[in-house]
Amino acid sequence: MQPRNMSMSGVVDLAAVKAAQEAKAKAEQARAEAARQGGGGAVSPSSLVIDVDEAGFEREVLQRSTEVPVVIDFWAEWCQPCKQLSPILERLAVEYNGKFVLAKIDVDANQMLMQQFGVQGIPAVFAVVAGQALPLFQGAAPEAQIRATLDQLVQVAEQRFGLTGLTVDPDAEPGAGEAPAPQVPAGPYDALLEAAVEALDAGDLGGAIQAYKNVLTDDPGNTEAQLGLAQAELLRRVQDMDPQQVRKEAAEKPGDAQAQIAAADLDLVGGHVEDAFGRLVDTVRRTTGDDRDAVRVRLLELFDVVGADDLRVTQARRALARALF
Repeated sequence: MQPRNMSMSGVVDLAAVKAAQEAKAKAEQARAEAARQGGGGAVSPSSLVIDVDEAGFEREVLQRSTEVPVVIDFWAEWCQPCKQLSPILERLAVEYNGKFVLAKIDVDANQMLMQQFGVQGIPAVFAVVAGQALPLFQGAAPEAQIRATLDQLVQVAEQRFGLTGLTVDPDAEPGAGEAPAPQVPAGPYDALLEAAVEALDAGDLGGAIQAYKNVLTDDPGNTEAQLGLAQAELLRRVQDMDPQQVRKEAAEKPGDAQAQIAAADLDLVGGHVEDAFGRLVDTVRRTTGDDRDAVRVRLLELFDVVGADDLRVTQARRALARALF
């Protein structure tokens, strides 16, 4: 099995990590510039709900998402559930007072955007944060569920991307405070990190691992290098595995620590994050001594692959604590 063909879908997106770092820097620069100019940059409430088409998508959604989460409402005039959902989203956009911006996209007039997001039915709601798209829900969900989803989105945007939202001034003129975000200069390790990603894509796991280690030697706290190294080491562990044999042994030996560790690695490479975590938590419960410790250590390593701020990691950490204590 060649590493290039392995899927890391649902595990970690290194481009998103880099975008998060750049978004934080842009947000900090924007706040500093607003402070320098005397606290300007407020937007009007009417700027919180916008109609977006294909021509304006990059400017009004992608660029704006480096300042504030953008929630996308895919709708159509003929869609009755859309007419139930859209007013709720519009009201919440105003109520959340700049924590997110609502972008409304008419699917009949913007078929290309609908296809790019993989929308299968409407209403469909997505979010874009620091240029990264993620699905939120489909259908006319209950308001309590919508609020819970938006609360989580706002929290992730602030904690991971440093996006605290827009300042809203009821007296501001429409369109005020919408200057483009400042550009962020290239970081000192961008060339090394790019080389590492290229090596990873080419299946040169040794080269990728060394490149990430070179970055971490000088900058131990570099998040992109930490996640990249964890991913590359995971791929190197599974590259010579026979998936059928590994899964057969794991099924036949539920208490075998090494068999379950190998199967968990395969689970994670396949994007089955919850399965990988659940498998190892269950194995912690079944094992003792050195075997148990080996399983615990591998689980912590897989947490590093996914990222500490991922909800699945938070839930699995709690499950691990219950299994241990």
